[in-house]
Amino acid sequence: QVQLVESGGGLVQAGGSLRLSCAASGRSFRTYTMGWFRQAPEKEREFVASIKWNGDSTDYADFVKGRFTISRDTAKNTVYLQMNSLKPEDTAVYYCNVQIGLFSYWGQGTQVTVSS
Repeated sequence: QVQLVESGGGLVQAGGSLRLSCAASGRSFRTYTMGWFRQAPEKEREFVASIKWNGDSTDYADFVKGRFTISRDTAKNTVYLQMNSLKPEDTAVYYCNVQIGLFSYWGQGTQVTVSS
């Protein structure tokens, strides 16, 4: 069974940094794309970044380009999201995701709060 477990969230001042981790287990993810999404209060969940597990192809939402970096460690089955120059509008619950066939798997989320 696929499991995604996020960690690394917290409270940080504007301009600060955090690194989120997503530990994936339950199967091989070599042919899939792992993604980070976020959801702020009373807003829709939105795409943040993604990375192909078997390569270095990445994609970012415009609002994080130049500030966030997604990476993965295949040996640890873990995907990371390095977040720099954080802004109050980055405050949200951040979720890890993988789409496998018709199924979309999500972690439980990790809260990121950026104070001004």
